[in-house]
Amino acid sequence: MPDLVQASEVEGAAARRFLTFRTEERLYALPAEDVSEVIRVPSVARVPHGPKSLLGLANLRGSVLPIASVRGLLGREEATASSSSRAIVLDGAAPVALTVDAVEALITVEPDRVETRQAELATRPGERLRGAFQTGAARELARILDIQSLLSAAFVQRARAHGQVRADLGVGVVQTGAEAAEEPKMLVTFDVAGQEYALGLEVVQEILPRPETLAVMPRAEALVLGVASFRDTLLPLLSLRGLLGFAPAAGTSGREKVVVTAVGGVLVGLVADQTRAIVPADPRLVEPVPAVLAARAGGEARIKAVYRGEAGRRLIPILAPEQLFREDVMQRLGAAPASDGQQSAEAGREQGGELQFLVFRLGEDEFGLPIEVVDEVARVPRQITRVPKTPPFLMGVVNLRGEVLPVVDQRRRFGMPELEDGVRQRLVVVRTERHRAGLVVDSVSEVLRSVADAIEPGPDLTGEATRLVDRVINLAAEERIVLLLDPAELLSRAERDLLDAFQAGEGPPGL
Repeated sequence: MPDLVQASEVEGAAARRFLTFRTEERLYALPAEDVSEVIRVPSVARVPHGPKSLLGLANLRGSVLPIASVRGLLGREEATASSSSRAIVLDGAAPVALTVDAVEALITVEPDRVETRQAELATRPGERLRGAFQTGAARELARILDIQSLLSAAFVQRARAHGQVRADLGVGVVQTGAEAAEEPKMLVTFDVAGQEYALGLEVVQEILPRPETLAVMPRAEALVLGVASFRDTLLPLLSLRGLLGFAPAAGTSGREKVVVTAVGGVLVGLVADQTRAIVPADPRLVEPVPAVLAARAGGEARIKAVYRGEAGRRLIPILAPEQLFREDVMQRLGAAPASDGQQSAEAGREQGGELQFLVFRLGEDEFGLPIEVVDEVARVPRQITRVPKTPPFLMGVVNLRGEVLPVVDQRRRFGMPELEDGVRQRLVVVRTERHRAGLVVDSVSEVLRSVADAIEPGPDLTGEATRLVDRVINLAAEERIVLLLDPAELLSRAERDLLDAFQAGEGPPGL
């Protein structure tokens, strides 16, 4: 066990071992059989509205581990972690790690040295003890924490079964028959040389930031930017500027994104200047390219359709991945065998199916929403009508194409500080069974694809107050944890009541 000092004080078959540690200079102990290991305090993904003692979720060798603070469990103020801070991983069916100020020693104590009455007399507010014993030359009192009692008091375990979590995803989303035919076509839009283009969401595997490290291929065409590591394979990165006949950009801006798609059965990364939005396109406003342009051999041949959005003021050319490359390149791609990573991804889809998530950021934390509940991603409207006597996190309402839409500030909702003026945020429009709402987030980073079997249920220690987070995607290789939000819990009771009032004709004037 790392970071421990072995110290056997007495010997005997009935002796017990304890791990001692300090919190606020006070010495505590836990039975050694309850401890799995001691590690340095890991980086965590914070859970919004989590109990005070829940610091967040961390990755421990590929498994998601809740991290709780002993200071928080005891009702003490939190302190910044120091070089001596450690996390004690408890053993059991549902492991949890406890952060402490310092770990002291692993010692052996005879049962008759454990005083229960003395522990009761020495108990401070917030402590729950199972006993105490004296240790060391100074005979300092070590208090044995009743850790399970403290955890039970701090966290309310959820009773929802894992199988029900996935069933909840489709609430008010899946439609069949004639209703499905009327659903909008979802487009992922991005900028190339100042022009907005799009790909159908169904052909987009993922959207990722452009990697900082690339392997440049010798004697490659200018549009071939290099090769990057992606999942279990290599991903060739190609410039959309080059594919569409534009001049290369003068340097990088840091906003470039990689749109991962399949061409001829091979995954490629198309590098755009920046991503814009996810747009629901009315199929009636998606028109094929005029025949006179489709017959030409220039850049127009890369476009298969044009979306006439915002009453024709926003024309978005829709690209066809298979038409971005020359015929000889397509033939080579078609003849190339699928890589091991591609084959494993296809096997994963066959076994457990794939799910797509829109990933957005709030500060340093990443959250995901099932792509099925996202209607669009847009800029935050300049004019938002404030509604009196509503929660502070409800910024107000907007009229979005004839529908009243509440706008929720997710930073306020999660108790985070406000951003400085001038920071560009995004509006993620989501829908639940009865309502739609706009969530203001710091940024939208990517569309993430994950095999369903790789998604883990959220640890039970998040409690009733944080049922909003019900699952996690643990990207262990990237040291990332994406917290998945439950669509059924996106709107609070106050927001649902407000929308019900709007639907009853009681909305604010002017909307």
